[in-house]
Amino acid sequence: MKSNNQINIPEAREAMDKFKMQAASEVGVNLQNGYNGHLTSREAGSVGGQMVKNVCPGRTKKFERISRVSAGYVQKVAYITAVTV
Repeated sequence: MKSNNQINIPEAREAMDKFKMQAASEVGVNLQNGYNGHLTSREAGSVGGQMVKNVCPGRTKKFERISRVSAGYVQKVAYITAVTV
């Protein structure tokens, strides 16, 4: 399967670049306009991860409950949800 990461609407390029710069500043990466070959894989990945985190925020609810299997045992449970549109 061929991946297509091209922006279909040319007018959206400026908005995506602004969004990318904002995500880079949030994670402390020095991003420049144009080619950013000086970035490490970790830095580039953190920018992309921050973009995904901003687009698809997840919500986590953690609580403890009494185990249904063993008496006196408390089990920690975390529910993670995401809102999609």
